[in-house]
Amino acid sequence: MSMAAPAKEPIISVRDLVVGFGDRLVMNGLSLDVYPGEVLGFVGGSGQGKSVLTRAILGLVPKRAGSIRVFGQDRDSLAPAARRALEQRWGVLFQNGALFSGLTVKQNIQMPMRESRELSPRLMDELAMLKIELVGLKPDAADKFPSELSGGMVKRAALARALALDPELVFLDEPTSGLDPIGAAEFDQLIGTLQETLGLTVFMVTHDLDSLYAICDRVAALAEGRVIAAGTLDDLLKSDHPWLQAYFHGVRGSRLVASSAG
Repeated sequence: MSMAAPAKEPIISVRDLVVGFGDRLVMNGLSLDVYPGEVLGFVGGSGQGKSVLTRAILGLVPKRAGSIRVFGQDRDSLAPAARRALEQRWGVLFQNGALFSGLTVKQNIQMPMRESRELSPRLMDELAMLKIELVGLKPDAADKFPSELSGGMVKRAALARALALDPELVFLDEPTSGLDPIGAAEFDQLIGTLQETLGLTVFMVTHDLDSLYAICDRVAALAEGRVIAAGTLDDLLKSDHPWLQAYFHGVRGSRLVASSAG
């Protein structure tokens, strides 16, 4: 796992972000940086808007105020062609995979290729099989439909689709949710290996303490509509904020802290 150099320009820079639905503000002055080559874990209480931030960065949720820059560019100010070029530099694994149920694994992986590349069917087949191998699926998974896959296989297939265009930046929304502890640990290991091998920057929304300890270089915590802390795990463990105290020093958190220290 590579440690990011804070002196580098951030790949993602969010400043004073305000996002709301109706009368409810989900983000209220949120600021956050994500640096090249790091795995950033983004945590927060249930319903606090962790996934909303991902969708706001992706342009799927409108912002009311503030700025979002990715690769130094403000997506909202770009012309359509430049926006599409920017979007091709990232990949997304949505919560629960979000695979198209009527398409096979191979066809799901090829969807981004069809939308943005002029490739022959043979080359797309070869590339899809490479992605399938990359995420640890067997070749026969290519022709299976999502309903024929286990939960762990769905996650891996969705990750393969996120990597279809060889992105520099990957967004992972609760990647280990719904997996048993062994499956979650294997998926964490896969993410860590891919990050190192491909030189990815990873923005990972998670509630999984094990993932934070296993693969994250830094962690940012969301509460009260803003980032209340961002830094290494040691930094956050020293915080006296009530939510962080409850999160890291509750029964399960304390056990992990003790295990990590040992």
